[in-house]
Amino acid sequence: MKFRGGMAELMRQASRMQRKIEKRREELKTEEFEAGAGNDQVKVKVNGGAELVSVTIDPKALEGEGLEMVSDLVVAAANAALQMAREHVDKELEQVSGGLKIPGMG
Repeated sequence: MKFRGGMAELMRQASRMQRKIEKRREELKTEEFEAGAGNDQVKVKVNGGAELVSVTIDPKALEGEGLEMVSDLVVAAANAALQMAREHVDKELEQVSGGLKIPGMG
């Protein structure tokens, strides 16, 4: 089976796809994802680059729950927000790559 255009064309297409993926990855860094824990007493925002953007804690949570419980809520909310971000980024990059799973490009 011959590839039309040869290996050089295949490499050009792979390079174009990689540039598209990188461009989309940069765009996704500006998108934010929020998750809450403890009936939204703790809210965490992350971006598509898996960076923590903000943490909001209801002052009443500290009074009622205590510091240790609130710390656990922060971790739970952060993990939920990061999972949301990861799933969204994976879905978007899959669309850009046409569903191809190419090592080092996704």
